[in-house]
Amino acid sequence: MDMPTTSHERAERARAALAEMPDGVVEAIAVQADVTPAEVLAVLPAGAAVLASSDQFLPIWQDMAGWGDVLMIVHTDDIVLEVEGTLPEGSEGHGWFNIHGDSPIGGHIRKDRCASIAFVDRGFHGRRSCSVWFMNGDGRAMFKVFVRRDAEKALLADQLQRFEALRKAMATA
Repeated sequence: MDMPTTSHERAERARAALAEMPDGVVEAIAVQADVTPAEVLAVLPAGAAVLASSDQFLPIWQDMAGWGDVLMIVHTDDIVLEVEGTLPEGSEGHGWFNIHGDSPIGGHIRKDRCASIAFVDRGFHGRRSCSVWFMNGDGRAMFKVFVRRDAEKALLADQLQRFEALRKAMATA
């Protein structure tokens, strides 16, 4: 009979997998360690994943709607969908957060499934990567919003400044 896995054992597996792929895809690291992406974020170095309450969904979304074109990623076991565009303001109705406008980013978000929001600042394939992850109660990202890069692959300075200011404001909220 298998013994139940403790949270300490899960964290140790996440740390070991992260050590093998320190700047790899969080979801791939989680699969390798048989943990959730949230458990991988939890063992990143201090400050690499700053959590905000899901109660801050609207203020965070509204701030990011002013960032200009961002990269939104939805990563499931079956697809990594990447869409560039501005985040529409959004409105609540019929139990959903609805996003529509002059952007390729549109649809309906089950905002009530958002358990926390992580500001992630870490290396990814040799470069700094900054993103905001809207996490569900299953420990997975519902979707992520990334600071975009310029033609030389540098993070856009204005978006990076907005990311850092919002992360700081939400960490103390």
